[in-house]
Amino acid sequence: MPARHHAGLWNASGNRFAPALSLALRIGDPLILVAAALAAYAMRFGDLHMPMNYARLVSITVLFALLVLGSSSLYESWRGRGLLAEFGKVLMKFAVIFGGLLAYSTAIQVTDELSRIWLASWFGMSLAGVIALRIGVRGIAGWIRARGADLRSAVIVGATTDSQHIVNSLRSASWAGIEVRGWFGTPSDRGSVQHASKLGELDGLGTYVEANHIDQVWIALPMRDEDNIATALNQLQHSTADIKFVPDMFGLHLLNHSVEQVAGLPVINLQQTPLQGGARLIKALEDRILAGLILLMISPIMLAIAVAVKLSSPGPIFYRQERMSWNNKTFWMLKFRSMPVDAEGASGAVWAKAGENRATRVGSFLRKTSLDELPQFINVLLGDMSIVGPRPERPVFVHKFKHEIPSYMKKHMVKAGITGWAQVNGWRGSTDLHKRIECDLFYIENWSLAFDLKIVLMTLFKGFVHKNAY
Repeated sequence: MPARHHAGLWNASGNRFAPALSLALRIGDPLILVAAALAAYAMRFGDLHMPMNYARLVSITVLFALLVLGSSSLYESWRGRGLLAEFGKVLMKFAVIFGGLLAYSTAIQVTDELSRIWLASWFGMSLAGVIALRIGVRGIAGWIRARGADLRSAVIVGATTDSQHIVNSLRSASWAGIEVRGWFGTPSDRGSVQHASKLGELDGLGTYVEANHIDQVWIALPMRDEDNIATALNQLQHSTADIKFVPDMFGLHLLNHSVEQVAGLPVINLQQTPLQGGARLIKALEDRILAGLILLMISPIMLAIAVAVKLSSPGPIFYRQERMSWNNKTFWMLKFRSMPVDAEGASGAVWAKAGENRATRVGSFLRKTSLDELPQFINVLLGDMSIVGPRPERPVFVHKFKHEIPSYMKKHMVKAGITGWAQVNGWRGSTDLHKRIECDLFYIENWSLAFDLKIVLMTLFKGFVHKNAY
């Protein structure tokens, strides 16, 4: 790579650039909090001279933020970690910071002295600023790494399918800054690794790693190959390189997998819901707060729709339908009624298709604009659904699809949603169910508050009216 000779600027001491990035974030975050507080005050009151009670609260909040952010992993190396995951962590920490701010203000009884518009603006501007800072820092890091600087050197042990997967993934993710120098063979190898040079056999691994100051060693051997794994670890006993073991599980349909210790035992979680502990609480708060605010804003629209439904045909305003959600539990999902009463009385449950004429004139409009789904915000308030999640289906279709579509039931590892990743990507109506499930599982695997907000924003711009909505 032509730019490789510039790498010494950052790599001479092995890790100069990462501390510089961390320092930029550590300095930038509190400065953004202060700047956002002043900007929000100027927008609200037209004056930058903040009174003492406001200034005192800003100072205490900044100190609390330094404690909360400093004790988290936000300033650790994020090499290889996705941007959405970073945004999710930022959102959770800011919820803690401003939640603490409100609790403190209430405790010392100064809440009535503060402008709620200022507080909301401060929160929004601070969050936007901190996220923008991270986007900028990551952009700079990615630009530098793509030109051969700030790289971490890595070698791979073994010539397996997983080895090739590692090489391909790291080559396509230049922003991660991991340079694969090559691979070492083992007696059990049956092939080679493309786009990587063979550096030798396993008995020369330790010498090469020490002599070339390799940062990472990726062991890509089958778990049953205990002898060669033990040999590789023995070769590296005098090395300070990071050792990463990649289990041969790429062919499995894993969901939100992770590694943890349980009772002192190393455990690989092959499948688990992402909504556990604090994440589950944050998601519940997000749902309740947003659903309450949205219902307040759309109540005039819902009232108008209710009148239109009542006048269009005899029967109730709402239609209740049994659906399946989290942990395979059923609930009664609410919709504005779009069909005549007892439309499925003779036929039973029927999968909606384009061109059918079962809906009333008002109901047809509601379906095409997705306005018939608005009562589901009540389901969210009741705790039956989330705002964002896989769309729920009727039990009769669930029992049918679970035998036809691999991993179909895994969508029930989170609460069903009003909108989801599949819907904003156009997979709705009678479109390909396999693609829909693929999107649902991608959402579960990559869930974060930032991902939820992205889907909500995408829904506002393109999720209501769609050619596949009927």
